[in-house]
Amino acid sequence: MSNTLLSTINSPADLRQLNENQLTQVAQELRAFIIDVIATKEGHLGASLGVVELTIALHYCFNTPDDLLVWDVGHQAYGHKILTGRRDIFETNRKLNGISGFPKREESPYDTFGVGHSSTSISAALGMAISSQLKGDYDKQHVAVIGDASIASGMAFEGLNHAGVTKANLLIVLNDNAIGIDPSVGALKSYLTKAKIGQKPPNDNIIEALNFHYEGPVDGHDLPELLKAFEKLRSIKGPKLLHVITKKGKGLKQAEEDQVKYHAPGKFDKTTGEVLPKNNEGLPPKFQDVFGLTLLELAEQDESIVGITPAMPTGSSLKYMMEAFPDRAFDVGIAEQHAVTLAAGMATQGHKVFCAIYSTFLQRAYDQVIHDVALQSLPVIFCIDRAGLVGNDGATHHGVFDLAYLRCIPNLIIAAPADAIELRLLLYTATQDLQQPMAIRYPRGRGEILDWKANFKALDIGKGRCLREGSELAVLSLGSISSHVSKSIEAIAGRFSIAHYDLRFLKPLDEDLLNSVFEKFDHILTIEDGTVKGGFGDAVLELAQAELYKGDIHKLGIPDQFIEHGDTDELYEIAGISLGQIKEKILSILS
Repeated sequence: MSNTLLSTINSPADLRQLNENQLTQVAQELRAFIIDVIATKEGHLGASLGVVELTIALHYCFNTPDDLLVWDVGHQAYGHKILTGRRDIFETNRKLNGISGFPKREESPYDTFGVGHSSTSISAALGMAISSQLKGDYDKQHVAVIGDASIASGMAFEGLNHAGVTKANLLIVLNDNAIGIDPSVGALKSYLTKAKIGQKPPNDNIIEALNFHYEGPVDGHDLPELLKAFEKLRSIKGPKLLHVITKKGKGLKQAEEDQVKYHAPGKFDKTTGEVLPKNNEGLPPKFQDVFGLTLLELAEQDESIVGITPAMPTGSSLKYMMEAFPDRAFDVGIAEQHAVTLAAGMATQGHKVFCAIYSTFLQRAYDQVIHDVALQSLPVIFCIDRAGLVGNDGATHHGVFDLAYLRCIPNLIIAAPADAIELRLLLYTATQDLQQPMAIRYPRGRGEILDWKANFKALDIGKGRCLREGSELAVLSLGSISSHVSKSIEAIAGRFSIAHYDLRFLKPLDEDLLNSVFEKFDHILTIEDGTVKGGFGDAVLELAQAELYKGDIHKLGIPDQFIEHGDTDELYEIAGISLGQIKEKILSILS
């Protein structure tokens, strides 16, 4: 690309040296560059393709990084990264020790705010704008780019509500493409759909009602129109919003036509756009599909079962139930707090409510779990997907805190299946006259059991199981890391007598099983794929102390640090819970 315009742009200052007529060529080259790299390196494709012209216009019109640009979520920030000095290392995107797939403050001064979860941009940019005013800087520009799915979240409305009564120099760019990861839902989506390019928005303009200056809608792929709009808005003081219409996946036919699949399609042919086939024949199913298909099976037998997800019907596999029973399965949009309290409301009326939510997103509804569900002992079933280390999305998406942050909540049952069959049986167990809330946590990816459709039977809540007898060391595991543990023990089983117990439940703990372990073993090792602070290992330690256990207890888990992005196996190594490290820990205890 040595003869291209893009190869001459190492910062937005270089971009601003070009004349406006050259920007269309930059857009073509930037879009081609993103496609070329992501085709082989993988990542979030559709969102970044959709904002190529918008990204160029923002950096061309505003004096970044002195003017502050905040991206929401960050799925769409690849073009931003390439234009801000990271073009030559963009191939390291989402790889171990490479650049993050999301904006990250320590990575670049152009990444003004770290993101990964949605709907934070308005509050963050407003905070920056108010700080500028307090410092006496009334000229600095503060821009938040937020999507139509993200702006429907409660936090975004909180930011809008506050901004509207300030004089902050804040510009919100609403990137309206009618889709997040899955299609946008809700009344606000319907409202925005009424606004067409070249027409006035509906008379009851909700944005103007909140004291914002409103401009648009404008075509987000028309560079001259974007430049014209930004130049006008630069001179307008106070809060303002530009409504921009874009197409997710713009420039790649297949990505435009199948926006869900091409959000993050994996590897694909950059010429044809076709996703390269993966040979999944003979592989075990994904945990999310075991959840989704089992829930559908249960829902067919029990009309009181309903499902709820905050904007993750495909990722969580609630889509199966939504397709079969659209009146009993709900995508409520990016609204985790609402999802949990909606589930609580339905539970008061006798419905068996399965709330499917990623571990890292449940953090956003912590008060609702406590105040609206657990405090009232309502039998909501939290199906917590993406638990543990999730890989290339990195620190914002690892589900490593759930065991610790849920364990302290009264009335809450916490279970972690070791495999797909246990997940299936736990889902069934939750339908059997549950009298309190229950959390079932499981990882991203595939289990190791092909024939997972076991006959339904209820498990005893709070009871674990012995997977392997032994006499020298007891290894206690919780959740899907059990397979790692079993392999590590098997590798050295001929040299030592090692027992392995799958506890199944963090709360209530199987105290009878643990007391028998305390009586039999002088050495105990706990292993978990959650934070080692306050999680499973600490729960075992607390009981051991209460029972005056005299042996030694060792813990393995995620250390007290944020784990960055990389392949899951690499991250297990960094966290100290890889197969080899588990084996080494066992050997060190027994040597």
